[in-house]
Amino acid sequence: MNCIAIIPARMGSSRFPGKPLADIHGVPMVGHVAFRTAMCETLSSTWIATCDQVVMDYAAAAGLGAVMTADTHVRCTTRTAEAMLTIEKITGRRADVVVMVQGDEPMVTPAMIDAALAPMLADPSVNVVNLMADLATEEEFEDPNEVKVVVDRNGDALYFSREPIPSRRKGTPHVPMKKQVCIIPFRRDYLLRFNEMEESPLEIIESVDMMRILEHGEKVRMVPVSERTLSVDTEGDLARVRIMMRDDALRGRYTK
Repeated sequence: MNCIAIIPARMGSSRFPGKPLADIHGVPMVGHVAFRTAMCETLSSTWIATCDQVVMDYAAAAGLGAVMTADTHVRCTTRTAEAMLTIEKITGRRADVVVMVQGDEPMVTPAMIDAALAPMLADPSVNVVNLMADLATEEEFEDPNEVKVVVDRNGDALYFSREPIPSRRKGTPHVPMKKQVCIIPFRRDYLLRFNEMEESPLEIIESVDMMRILEHGEKVRMVPVSERTLSVDTEGDLARVRIMMRDDALRGRYTK
């Protein structure tokens, strides 16, 4: 099976301009994501998808695969789909599964990629998978930059929100505090179909792409992981990630 990873990255982030090239221990953030993703042996190849020449230039200098996309994309999924079609032309191989790894997940590990792919490789009815991890603090639970998720007994998502879900205000001392981790495998044709679906009201309200799938009555399989990760949305997140990655074992495999 031809499983490829695509890392959408653009310099014009509204919350953190220039984020892909933010330095973390001497390596731009998007470089950490790409080098670590490429360590997954299940993947055939790993690519950065960007609309910025400066990111293309970095990828070329670092020996990383990259493709240029249009600068009109609003959603990561449409940028990823455009990149996928370009990569298929470059390689002459049709993708079976596309793993979209957000460019602001510098602590991604090969094991996380494998965990995300496992349900899809085992069950042909699974079209899209998300990872989820525990939120460590109530502060993180309240943070609108963290997308929270609740799941059913089969491990499929019931709802995603930037608000705290489920409620902690009913007197229950312990509620599951889970966050979405943006490592998202799609089956090739499902990614294209997803982008053809009409944007849904709750997707817009919550600003979470996966709500489109749920509102269309389809499933998102959630897979729990224990790795400590942090998506970088602010300068404060960047400072925290620098601390968390100070003694990171994987970093030594691609940095000197």
